[in-house]
Amino acid sequence: MEERAYWLAWSRIGGIGPIVLQKLQQHFGTLARAWTASPLELGQIAGIGRQTIQKIEKERSRLNPEKLLEEHLAKNPNFWTPADPDYPRLLLEIPSPPPLLYYRGQVSPGENQGLTPTVGIVGTRSPSEYGRRWTRKIAAILAKSGFTIVSGLAAGIDAEAHRGCLDAGGRTIAVFGTGVDRIYPKENKTLAREVIEQGLIISEYPAGVAPNSRHFPQRNRIIAGLSRAVFIMEAPQKSGALITADIANDFGRDVYVLPARLEDEKSHGCLKLIKGGAEVIPVEMEELLEMLGAMPGLDVEEDLEEQLSLFQTTEQKTKVKTKPEARITPELEPELEPELALVLGAIASEEIPFDVIVERANLPASSVSSSLLQLELLGLVTQLPGMRYQRS
Repeated sequence: MEERAYWLAWSRIGGIGPIVLQKLQQHFGTLARAWTASPLELGQIAGIGRQTIQKIEKERSRLNPEKLLEEHLAKNPNFWTPADPDYPRLLLEIPSPPPLLYYRGQVSPGENQGLTPTVGIVGTRSPSEYGRRWTRKIAAILAKSGFTIVSGLAAGIDAEAHRGCLDAGGRTIAVFGTGVDRIYPKENKTLAREVIEQGLIISEYPAGVAPNSRHFPQRNRIIAGLSRAVFIMEAPQKSGALITADIANDFGRDVYVLPARLEDEKSHGCLKLIKGGAEVIPVEMEELLEMLGAMPGLDVEEDLEEQLSLFQTTEQKTKVKTKPEARITPELEPELEPELALVLGAIASEEIPFDVIVERANLPASSVSSSLLQLELLGLVTQLPGMRYQRS
C-alpha cells in the first residue's frame, strides 16, 4: 500500500514519465526511498537534470502520498501500479510500463502473470470487407485456441477483432486512450459493454479523461506490451497500426501481417512490414497455430492434434488426455538456447537487479526481459520485488 502511494505521487510530477520512474525504482529499490532522496542523489540518475530536480523538490513539498492515494481511490477504486502483484507481468518487461493502470471488467490472475497467451490484433479504422472477414476469422480461431485477444476498441479492425473473439466465447482486452469510463468511439458502446462482461478494459488515464489525439500513440505501446505477438490486418502507409508494429518490434514481440493485393492501398503499410521482415499470416490456420506454439506461455511440445482439440466443446475437452507436466530440477538444467544460457549465466546465486543482468549479458533490455520470463517458466529463475532476480 505504501509503495503504490508513491507510484501515484511520482506520476503527478511533471516531466517524470514512465522511463524515468523505472530508473528511479531500479536505482533506489523503491519509490518510497526515492521520494526522500537528496538533490545530489537524484542527480546521479541519467536523464534527471537540474531543472527536473528543482521541479521534484517543489512538488514533493506540497504532495502527501498517503493522502493523495486516499483521495484518488475515492474516484478511481480499480487500478494497479507496478508494485501490485496483479499488475500485468508482460508490461513489466517493457522500458516504459504505465505507472498507473486503471481497469474495468473481469480480472484474470493467470493472464496478469503472463500464463495465458495473448495476441494483439490492430489495423485501419476503415477496412475492406476482406480485412473485416479475416480479422473476425483469425480472432475467433485464436480465442477458441485459448488466446486472449488484445486491441484498442477503435472503429474498424479493432472492433472486428473484439467482436470475433466475443462471438467465439473468448476473452478480450480493450486498451483505451481515454478514462475507462469514457467509451470512444460512441458507436462501440454496446461492444464495450460486452468486453466488460467477458473481458477487461484498461487504460493509463484516470476516470473522466476525454479522447486526445496524443493519447492513442501512447496507448499503442500498451497493446504491444500486453501481447506476445501482434497481428496487423490492414494498414495504409500512414496508420497507427504501423506504430504498434514498430513498438512491438522494439519490445521483441513477433509481428504477423495479413497479405493483400499490391493495388490495395489499405494494405500498403502491411506490404512495407512484410518487406521489413514481418511474418505473413499463413492461409492454413493449423499452420498459424503451429507457428504460435513457440511463444512463451504455450507448450511448444504440444502437437497440432492436441492444439486443434481446443475447438471441441467443454464436455469433449474433459475427455482429452493431457501430458504430465514436465518438471525441471536445478540439478538437471536443460540444454538452453545461447541467449537463454547467456542470461542465466549472468545471474549469480544471490539476488541481482535487472539492469546489472542486462550489463553482464550485453544484450538489449527487451531480449533480457523475454529470456528471464522463459527462464522463470522453466523453473530456473525467480523474480523478486524491485525487478531483482535470482536462480531458483
